[in-house]
Amino acid sequence: MHLAYPAVLAALLFCVGLYGVLARRNAILVLMSVELMLNAVNLNLVAFDVWLRDTLHSGQALTLFTIAIAAAEIGIGLAIVLAVYRNRGTSDIDRLRDTAETDEAEALPETAETATAVTGTAGTTSAEANESPGKTKKAEATR
Repeated sequence: MHLAYPAVLAALLFCVGLYGVLARRNAILVLMSVELMLNAVNLNLVAFDVWLRDTLHSGQALTLFTIAIAAAEIGIGLAIVLAVYRNRGTSDIDRLRDTAETDEAEALPETAETATAVTGTAGTTSAEANESPGKTKKAEATR
C-alpha cells in the first residue's frame, strides 16, 4: 500500500474538521469536528508506523494515547456544554461571549447610589432606608 492514500485521506479529514471548527456555531458540532481532526492525526500515525515498519509500533501506541485523551476531552467538553445549556438555554458559541464579566456590572450599583444622592433620599421608602443605612450616609456624604 502506498503512503499517499492514507495521507491524502487524513489531510481531507483534517480539513473537514478544521472547517467544522471555524464555521460551526453549535458547541457539540465543534466538539465533533475536533474529534474528526484527532482521527485524521491517528490515521497519519498508524500509516507512518506501517510505512516505516517500526518494530516497537510507536505510532500505534501513540494513537492509543491520543484516543484516550480524546475520550477525556469529549467527556469534559460535553459536561461543559450541558452545564452551559442548562444555564443559558442554548449551546450557541456566539452567545457564550456574554458570560464574561465586565467592569460595567460593577459600576452600575455605584451610579444608582449617586443617582439617589443627587435626587435625595425623599424618594426612598422607609423599608429601603432601614435596609441600607450605609447607603444613605454615603449619599449624604457625597452631597
